[in-house]
Amino acid sequence: MADHAAHNEHHEHKLAIFRGKLKFKNNVQKIWGVLILLSLVTIVEVALGYIKPDILNQEFLALKYLNWIFIILTIVKAYYITWDFMHMRDEVSGLRRAVVWTGVFLIIYLIAILLVEGDYIYEVYKNAAVSSDF
Repeated sequence: MADHAAHNEHHEHKLAIFRGKLKFKNNVQKIWGVLILLSLVTIVEVALGYIKPDILNQEFLALKYLNWIFIILTIVKAYYITWDFMHMRDEVSGLRRAVVWTGVFLIIYLIAILLVEGDYIYEVYKNAAVSSDF
């Protein structure tokens, strides 16, 4: 009986999001909760992409604030998709770390490449060097 109670306590921990701040009674409710969370993030992204507030057009680290918001919200969505829908929360911590850290480093690398190459192409066009050989 005690083993069953310990299993239920462990199972309830897996039915929570936001580091345990929002708990659900069963997996169906949790799936709906995560779906609603992902939908709200997507709605915010679409609204910001449509409205494009002027205050977010200022630059920070060579990107507009709006672009940083899109990158951060996309990472949040990727985290919840991987954590809940791909059941990463049920894996051992070593596998979770390997997947997460690989993704983190790849995202940082991609951002660095985009910034370097984008700046290079900008400089080529700015200096009026007309060439199709980049």
